[in-house]
Amino acid sequence: MTFAKAVDDLLAIETGMDSEGMSRFAQELLTRLVTVTNATGGAIHADFSDGNGPAVLALFNADPDMRQPNARFTLPVARPWSGEILLTGVLTGEDQSLARLAAERFGLALENERLRDTDLRRQTWLTFLAEASELLAQSLDVQLTIALIPRLIVPRLGQWCALYTATDNGKLELAGAAHNDESALAHIKSSLDKLALEQTDTFSLLPGSLDGFTVPLIARGQRLGALAVGRHPDKRVDPDEIAIAEDISRRAALALENARTFEERRRVAQALQQTLLPPELPSIPGVSLGAEYVPTADGVDVGGDFYDIMPMPDGRWLLLVGDVSGKGVQAATVTGLVRDIIRVLVRDGRPLPAILSTLNDTLFERRERHCTLALVAVMPGEEEAEISIYLAGHESPLLLRANGDCGPAGEWGTALGLLPHVTCPETKFTLSDGDTLVIFTDGVTDRRRGAAFFGMEGLRAATQRLTGYPADVVAAQLRLAALDFSNEPPRDDMALLVLHSEGRARA
Repeated sequence: MTFAKAVDDLLAIETGMDSEGMSRFAQELLTRLVTVTNATGGAIHADFSDGNGPAVLALFNADPDMRQPNARFTLPVARPWSGEILLTGVLTGEDQSLARLAAERFGLALENERLRDTDLRRQTWLTFLAEASELLAQSLDVQLTIALIPRLIVPRLGQWCALYTATDNGKLELAGAAHNDESALAHIKSSLDKLALEQTDTFSLLPGSLDGFTVPLIARGQRLGALAVGRHPDKRVDPDEIAIAEDISRRAALALENARTFEERRRVAQALQQTLLPPELPSIPGVSLGAEYVPTADGVDVGGDFYDIMPMPDGRWLLLVGDVSGKGVQAATVTGLVRDIIRVLVRDGRPLPAILSTLNDTLFERRERHCTLALVAVMPGEEEAEISIYLAGHESPLLLRANGDCGPAGEWGTALGLLPHVTCPETKFTLSDGDTLVIFTDGVTDRRRGAAFFGMEGLRAATQRLTGYPADVVAAQLRLAALDFSNEPPRDDMALLVLHSEGRARA
């Protein structure tokens, strides 16, 4: 066979497009090469950098290991893959040229396979990172985030993973761990405890007998801890997987920092919210009191809903429920301002209409927030309580009589802070033994289930079912009725203040 014909035969072999086709291609190429040359045998080896070492793709009249080949021809494939054609026998110059041509032919096919494999792996890792990022972004609970992170690593990036968090003095403490084999988790934890890991800023191998590595958890320049990852025993170090582990550690650190920030903001908001509510309800002769407050679902921002109860110089008690527009620190500032102004002016003996006028002037000058307010003055009596109501843009309270009749009480007035002057008419009536007055914010009636609202009718129906119950029971049950109306978390704060007349004889 001429050299040109041998070349044509080698180039005519169809390249396989999958692993099985690639093996057939390798075997046919090697068979043709040995046939058209003076080689007596040969093999094609390839290392796919999968931890299994060189694989025998084709073999012709030779041992698989080919320990003493007469010639080696390297396959032109990019790292980390590698390979070679090994031949036995005495080769001429033309034989070596054909062997190099075969190596180039197979190397090109192998490089195409490597590129396809690299692209597939890249797509797989990108999908993994996207899914992990979505899971981490959804977790704003610190303990849940700590439990989630190791389970994202195992088993994709290692057979076990331990999450360490940094203490105030910079030491690392084991916070969470996961293992492919849960029965081996205790042994891994014990082995890690003996290592006394130190905080580092870069990737590092685990010391001692544990086969693995650590990557730091750093978010916004702050060292939060580290991830210790145990390698799969049958896999070598994969640069791609290490890069993915480092990427996951950055995302995990940011998720952990966000969860901590969210939790701290929620604690601050809850603490601030408590300062805007009375620590306890006072005891008023002849009546019982009940109050409920429900923040929005996340609890991160301080709400604008509030209630308060205070004595008046003339022997009456003032109950107030208000709703400042907006949320957050500015709303909380206005809430505190409104409560403080009312307390100071009430203590000075100012009439309620004058108090509302002063509040309106203050808020109108600030032009930051407006406020709705319900003021209920209660004068306890031997048999009944005298009630005076002023509504500044607020929802009308519900008056539940002892016979089960239920309806709104009070006359609508102007909200505070919107206009230079307000008009808030006074409504008077008596609260007899067994009667109940329910004061609330619109977060209760605006509770939604899809397009439906709990509304005044829902609140009225729930209130009527509680005829004759003490105030604390009424408040608690109305809170449950509003929350149970929808499976969705509350979108707005809810405040309830309930007054129930029991008569002085039953007090």
